[in-house]
Amino acid sequence: MKTLLSGGTVVSMDPAVGDLARGDVLIEDGVIVQVAARIEAPDAEVIDATDRIVMPGFVDNHRHTWQTAFRGVGADWTFAQWAAAMHGTVKPHYQPEDVYAGTLLGRLEALHSGVTTMLDWYHVAQTPEHEDAAVAALRDAPGRSIFCLGAGWGTADPVDAAVRRVRSRLDGGAVTMAFGLRGPEATDMDTVAHELKLAAELGLRTSLHVDIVSGAVAELRDHGLLRDTTTFVHGNGLSDDELRMLADAGSSLSISPDVELKMGFGTPMTGRAMAAGLRPTLSVDDVPSAGGDMFSTMRTAFAVQRGLDGGLRSRDLLAFTTVDAAASCGLATRTGSITPGKDADIILLRTDDLTVFPVTDPAATIVSAGHPGLVDTVLVTGRVVKRNGTLVDVDLPALRARLLASRDRIAAAADIPLDGTWRPQPPAQ
Repeated sequence: MKTLLSGGTVVSMDPAVGDLARGDVLIEDGVIVQVAARIEAPDAEVIDATDRIVMPGFVDNHRHTWQTAFRGVGADWTFAQWAAAMHGTVKPHYQPEDVYAGTLLGRLEALHSGVTTMLDWYHVAQTPEHEDAAVAALRDAPGRSIFCLGAGWGTADPVDAAVRRVRSRLDGGAVTMAFGLRGPEATDMDTVAHELKLAAELGLRTSLHVDIVSGAVAELRDHGLLRDTTTFVHGNGLSDDELRMLADAGSSLSISPDVELKMGFGTPMTGRAMAAGLRPTLSVDDVPSAGGDMFSTMRTAFAVQRGLDGGLRSRDLLAFTTVDAAASCGLATRTGSITPGKDADIILLRTDDLTVFPVTDPAATIVSAGHPGLVDTVLVTGRVVKRNGTLVDVDLPALRARLLASRDRIAAAADIPLDGTWRPQPPAQ
């Protein structure tokens, strides 16, 4: 199968390929085979990219989709309130069907807004059936997904059996697996060491939340537990020395600027990370508290860092959400840029929309004014999954009904209001 994306403005995110004011991209059997000003391919299906920016799909390396049903309820919450609400109040009432509905709608939302690769950080751990429901939902969404199993979240229970069970079911395909570590802030160094050993044995990358407490990375370094296969999430309390430790180890950092600012974690670490030699990445985190698209995520990170020190350029933000994020997921050779030999994970953004027209500087326009409404076409490994602004072969009315039923059932069981007045009370310290 051959597909030709014809006549678009190509923002490749590959210095060797460069950008093309008018360019073509040829795809064969799901792989990019040529990028040039003009390509002759008479036997290819042609997708007209006129008045479109052609760029790599976004990569979100940290999102908790199981919470999708409670979108927006936590916009005014602190982190302690969010934890009390999501983990303490609603999670105990989640059935496997609720996990499935939230995960599927959350993954489709990400795809709709141009996220072709997403790491789903699962920490609604309850039963194997809950885990299987999340995996089934990711498989039913036509994107590249990584199921990051946060087994035993909130406990000190052994998790080997759960991790091995899921690993045996996820051995390739569109949905792969990562291991969500509980970390030294939630367990102890012996547990972290054991979980990293298990991850290495099973060939799994790892992800770890380090929120606002400094010293965790230094302690991990002192115990020989920093890995180039681990992504650290948030890290607002890390010192400059600890950021350099991550850079020296080859670890990754995932920043969720909207959630971190609103929940009281502190200033996003983009500038400090780069000063330490660490390429940051960006992620959405959760939609009860923030928007679910990478455009707003980039814009927040950009505005904050520019306000702090005038640092960052728009091209930096695009890199954080494409090539850098792909590398953090171990997918640098497969996705993140429009490069011959990589999978065709590509999005087409409208340039004739009045909110961005005229597009003089494509990268600056995407970062400063981009929004999900611009996402016209999405391809994942060369397959068109969104066309002319609409997801392909998705019954959204039925899925919306499932999600609303899930939300209302959980709210009734937990006895919580859905009229904007819910103010969770964190446990007394």
